[in-house]
Amino acid sequence: MVHEVVVVVFDGVQSLDVTGPLEVFSGASYVREGFYRVRTASLGGGAVVCSSGLGLVPSVALERAGRVDTLVVAGGEGTRGEQPGLVGWLRANAGGAGRVASVCTGAFLLAEAGVLDGLRATTHWASCGRLAREYPSVRVEAEPIFVRSGGVVTSAGVTAGIDMALALVEEDLGAGVALEVARHMVVFLRRPGNQAQFSTHVSVRAARPGPVRRVLHWIAEHPGEDLSVGALAERAGLSARQFARMFAREVGCTPGRYVERVRVETARRLLEEDGAPVAVVARRAGFASAEVMRRSFVRALGCGPALYRERFGSGAG
Repeated sequence: MVHEVVVVVFDGVQSLDVTGPLEVFSGASYVREGFYRVRTASLGGGAVVCSSGLGLVPSVALERAGRVDTLVVAGGEGTRGEQPGLVGWLRANAGGAGRVASVCTGAFLLAEAGVLDGLRATTHWASCGRLAREYPSVRVEAEPIFVRSGGVVTSAGVTAGIDMALALVEEDLGAGVALEVARHMVVFLRRPGNQAQFSTHVSVRAARPGPVRRVLHWIAEHPGEDLSVGALAERAGLSARQFARMFAREVGCTPGRYVERVRVETARRLLEEDGAPVAVVARRAGFASAEVMRRSFVRALGCGPALYRERFGSGAG
């Protein structure tokens, strides 16, 4: 039986939120011929205008979509205004879909329809605070690029929708098919859902002026130094307990996790630009050993340093 994928569109939708997952599922149907049928749908079936000004003619009216195995709700500026008709349709019909997913601020439409009540969810990092304030029954997680909870999958912005769609393809058809689609699209395998949405440099800019921001700058410039909580707290002029509490409040994760992210980013840059052995890269990036770095890479990126260099190093073809 064909797996029916419907991507919901509306005026003000973000075009990449639509086309990213659409290309993943369509690509998978080339690898496993005819497995998915992918359609875009709007209320009434009328054309919509994306936030970029691009016109989009849907495949079908949402009301006439029939069986839906995977329902994907895209995001975009159009989610900021009221969408009573679309929300009403989601409230009445989302539960009948085999699984439900959202990209970026499409999570707001699901939340308004009550689909996310009591579930964990994410959206674009810049909108996570608003989602949490407006829908207190939703357990918002600001850091992951996608979150799976209670049969609903929500993702962060734009490219995270591709990662989420690849994860769903892997769930349906296995890792081999997902990898083949990723290769065809020239994207790197798929990032695990718990990977951070944004780089550590964004965290530095987001932190308020004060001891934590000073320490963030120090970490970025000295990844190979002693970056234990005690050492960082001393640099901040705070007790270890005060520092850890303030750091988590301002940055959104523990000092240890942040340090690991900085070191992974440092190592990624070295692997992309430098031909030094992996053990040397590990030492320069501040890891205790190449094996410790490998475990951090697998945890953060879903692959080891050697494969990362193969794909993204300056000599990669």
